[in-house]
Amino acid sequence: MKYSIKKQFGMIFIGLMSATILLCWFINSTFLGRYYIENKKQVLKNAYTTVNRAFSAGKILTEEFDIQLQKLIEKYNISLIVLDTDSQMLITSRNDQETMSKRLWDNFFHDFESEDETVILEKGENYTIQRIMDPRTKTEYIEMWGMFDNGNIYLFRTALEGIRDSVAIANRFLAYVGIAAVIISAAVILIVAGKVTEPILELAEISERMAGLDFEAKYCGNSRTEIALLGHNINELSNTLEKTICELKTANNELQKDIEKKNEIDGMRKEFLSNVSHELKTPIALIQGYAEGLKEGISDDAESREFYCDVIVDEASKMNNMVKKLLTLNQLEFGNDVVAMERFDIAALVSNYIQSAEILAKQKGIRVRLEETAPVYVWADEFKTEEVFTNYFSNAINHASGQKVIDVKLTKMEHKVRVSVFNTGEPIPEESLPHIWEKFYKVDKARTREYGGSGVGLSIVKAIMESMNQDYGVINYDNGVEFWFELETN
Repeated sequence: MKYSIKKQFGMIFIGLMSATILLCWFINSTFLGRYYIENKKQVLKNAYTTVNRAFSAGKILTEEFDIQLQKLIEKYNISLIVLDTDSQMLITSRNDQETMSKRLWDNFFHDFESEDETVILEKGENYTIQRIMDPRTKTEYIEMWGMFDNGNIYLFRTALEGIRDSVAIANRFLAYVGIAAVIISAAVILIVAGKVTEPILELAEISERMAGLDFEAKYCGNSRTEIALLGHNINELSNTLEKTICELKTANNELQKDIEKKNEIDGMRKEFLSNVSHELKTPIALIQGYAEGLKEGISDDAESREFYCDVIVDEASKMNNMVKKLLTLNQLEFGNDVVAMERFDIAALVSNYIQSAEILAKQKGIRVRLEETAPVYVWADEFKTEEVFTNYFSNAINHASGQKVIDVKLTKMEHKVRVSVFNTGEPIPEESLPHIWEKFYKVDKARTREYGGSGVGLSIVKAIMESMNQDYGVINYDNGVEFWFELETN
């Protein structure tokens, strides 16, 4: 990644390390020499205080003071000499007493402030601290000389030991150590940053998959850090989004269904109004025409007036019958009519209806055949089932020709029974078979008009059977047509 947190961590840490090392180098170069000299001055002051107190307390010749003085000399590499007022040596730390003594008297009787080799660092009431260059050895020293409280004179000195070289060596060592530390630390920080950023990258991948509506990915870290808390929150967000999107999709799907249903209902309503207008146009025109004829007295004889009235009554009856069927069909198609499933004997229902329609069949010279059968119990809506059988039987009576025979059969099948109504006569044209279940479709309009058919009966059959989720159909034969429907027996 171009702006990787891992790289940024590494660069920030390396920058901080490098800045720290450069700062240390600058401080070493600028202040280490001064600090070293100040430290040497303090060492000489401590040595002065120790010896002065020993003189004041009269402990100068004790074993305890001698041990203390030797430790001080060895620890801080101090050379010293103390002379009394008669120039007699009282204390010395070196074998070259004459050199130290001469140096001491030179400090008292010569003015070194004007010499280039001498720099006065500090001057007090009983002491002077100066930095000098030994002309013979070319070695720098820090000297402290003066007079004790008892009047003895002294000289303390310590070599600066090449402070500039020491600072240079320290800086080089610091540079080597710093470079090694930066390299090692950079490697360590990259590894550590990798461990830290690994769960962040995992969360980034999860969020990217969430953006693509993939909610299967989950953060599985088990640490207690802020990243783990973020991962847990992302998991919760993922679950919430998935649930919300599912609800939205469900609502959208239901909305689509509602829209489709509304469009379908609108289409059915328009079709219904169009078909009703078309179907009612003819009987209304007939009724209006015959009623106007009666009003205007076109025919004066009683027989003609009775014929006119019979036509009006007949057409009104047909209109009433058609409207009832249309209302029934409308309720079925719009789902307003509840299917009441019950167990009843279909054989008894068929037999009873045929007996009630026997007179009508005899009037038309039709022979109805029904084989006697044992009770057959089915699960269905009894009223709607009778409506289906009525439509089939009425169609058979109206279309029976030739031998004028109607065969009604109940055929038992596995878990079902098929009720079929066959009538002799002309088969239905093949091109009309797919349309006979449509509202107001009539195969033979003239004949349908003759017996008062509305073209709605088979549409009612279709709506009823589909409301009960059962099969229905028609079969053409050379000598007739068979309509059938099936019901569940258990």
